[in-house]
Formats: sequence, structure tokens, C-alpha cells
Amino acid sequence: ITLPTHAFTTIPSFASTRFNVALQSSADASKSNEKTSSSPSSSLKSDVSKLKRILAREYATFFEPMYTEYYSPSVTFNDPMTTLSGVESYQKNVDMLASRTAMGQFLFSDAGIVLHNVTGGTLSTNNDGSSNIDDILTRWTLRFTFKALPWKPTARFSGVSIYDVVVDPKSDTGVKIVGQTDYWDSINILPKSGGKYDGVGTSVAIGEFINQIKPGGFQAQAAAPELPYQLLRRGDGYEVRRYPAYTGAILPYSRRDEAFESLGTFTKGIGALGPAVMDVRRNDDSNEKVMLWPLTYTSPSETEPPVPTAAIEKAAGGGRWRTMEVLNVAAKVIAVREYTDASMEPVVRKADRELREILDRDSLKPLEGSEDLVRFAQYDAIFSMGRRRGEVWIDLADGGHPW
Repeated sequence: ITLPTHAFTTIPSFASTRFNVALQSSADASKSNEKTSSSPSSSLKSDVSKLKRILAREYATFFEPMYTEYYSPSVTFNDPMTTLSGVESYQKNVDMLASRTAMGQFLFSDAGIVLHNVTGGTLSTNNDGSSNIDDILTRWTLRFTFKALPWKPTARFSGVSIYDVVVDPKSDTGVKIVGQTDYWDSINILPKSGGKYDGVGTSVAIGEFINQIKPGGFQAQAAAPELPYQLLRRGDGYEVRRYPAYTGAILPYSRRDEAFESLGTFTKGIGALGPAVMDVRRNDDSNEKVMLWPLTYTSPSETEPPVPTAAIEKAAGGGRWRTMEVLNVAAKVIAVREYTDASMEPVVRKADRELREILDRDSLKPLEGSEDLVRFAQYDAIFSMGRRRGEVWIDLADGGHPW
């Protein structure tokens, strides 16, 4: 099963990158100027390493339990909407969001948080001989359903948490978290800053929250079950997603409605997923276009997608399906911008142009060569009524993002 050279360029294997030093505050920078090259004790390194593992465990269990021994009794917590002080207030806030309190059970359901990485915590020695711990940084995606509203909207936030950690030789843990500051990707990223975050007014955060939970109106019917993905960032005007490796049936076309009909007939009895993904070359006199329908995908317990044997055999039969191919698409990280108008050429090209401007604004790097084509996805059943869902997709370069 091979990938045609003209379509669906894959990204090489990618790895998480360390958190951009640009996220350090000015206070962190001033601390760095006071440091020397002396090496801190191995026991402190072990304490910090253990704290990072504890944080990862807290995220994995949604802070059940919360390891309060690692938090100062007077720990402060700040996010765009909330300011708290004290470990008890901190824990009550988490328990409410996780529906572990009476108020939380009334307001929320299906809460969960995904940790993408934990970085930072580098040790150094100050001029006076004392040890210094750089901030520990986590990158995450949070979701919860606001069930108190009749339409039960699901809100999703992605962002970073910056933990202020100090040495505490008198405690059993050796280190303590004395402060945590959260930033949301949708409102706190500074434009053209290389990935820096900064605070915004509470009213901005409240507006963002209301925007997520307000009614969405009548939605067009989806054409098929959606190919699953992991949300890495919900940004200002876009998302970043990680898609697993998957297989798909791909067909060149000149008219989109005919391609939908052909792929629908081909996958009848086989099954297909959404969305339909189209590639159109930007400056190609032949105006060659291809459409792909996902077939199978790699689940968390698998190393590769299941082989769609029936589809492969059908495509190999030639005849009506002589231009149909079944291929593998590698796992990738992509940026996405949604549009709600019909997928006409001016609409799609405008959305693609806007997304590229946004990626430049937020210091994310597209895959080299992605500018040669426009890739867009259509989720709705053809001729369906209601609010449509279309998207432009741009592959991100390996190392061109912090995941």
C-alpha cells in the first residue's frame, strides 16, 4: 500500500520538544543572571524529579488523590478567571470541577485533563551558594460538560501551568510548590512573541468561557463517525490536533459530488469514517484534485491501523475502481481552522490563508511544501441542512510545535 507522491504528504516521526524558554517570566530571567555554574546536590535533583512524576500522576488521575504534602499551606493559584490562596481552597476547586463535591455534581460532568508534557525544574546555584529551581511547566488540555445548562455544552481549554517551586529542606519532600499560574492558549499567547504568554483581564476570560458554552444552533448532519484525534491546542481562531496513523481510500476527481458518490459506493458494506479530506494544488494547470475517506485507524492499544482487506481487494479488482487506491497515512500533528460556509474555492482559500497567518502569529511552523496545496475537510452529509462544518488542515513540521 503506497502513498501517491501528489497527495497527503506525511510528517516524519515527531517527538515532544522541551518547553520554550520564552515562557520564562522576567523574574525568571533576573534569577538566571544571578546563577553560577556550581552543581546542586544529587538529592535535590532527585526531589525535583520525583515532584515532576507526582505532577504527572496528579494529571493522570485528575488530582485524585492530590499530593498536598508537595504544596505549601499558603500556595497561590491563578488562572484567567480565578485567584485562590491556600492548599485547601486549591483542592476544593479541583474537586468541584471533577464533580467530587455537591456543587460540582450539579454543574459539571465528564471532566478530564490530558497532560502533554512536563518540563523545566532545572537546578542551579546562586552566588550566595543557595540552590535555585527553575519553574516547572506543564502543557495540558482540559474538558468538561456544563450539565446545568439544558443543551449541556462541552467546554475545552488548552494551555500551560507554571509552577513556582522552592527548596524546603525541613520537609520530607525536600521541595514545595508555592504558586501555580495557568494560561489559556486561546487568550494568553502574545502575538509574534515566539510563544510567550501574558495575563489578560478577567472579562476577556469570562467572554471566552461564555463563547464556549453558548448554544451552537442547528447543526448539519455528520456524514460518518469522525476519525478520532487528540486536541493539543484550542487557540485563538484555530486548533492543533494529533491524529493517529490511519488508512484511507483515495480517488482523483474533477467534480466533488461525483467523488462523494463514487467513494460512497466503494465503501458500502466496508464502512468509512469522516471527514472527507480533499487536496487541491495551488498552481497546477491540470487542476488535479484528490479526495480521501478514512477507513481504519490506530487505536491506543495498537501500533498500526488494521488492514482494510476488503477495500484493498476491491480496489485491486480494477474496472470501475481502477483509479481508486487504498493507502496508509502516517500519524501527524496538524493545525485546523473551521469555516461554516459552503466549501467553495474562495471560502477555502481564504481560510487557508488566514490559518497560515495565525500560525506565523503564534510561532508554529508548517511542514515544508505544505504551501503547494490547499487541504480541506468536509464533515457534513451532502445536501444536509443546518450549520455546516468545514475545516482547512495544515501539517505542522516536526519540531515546529511544542508537542
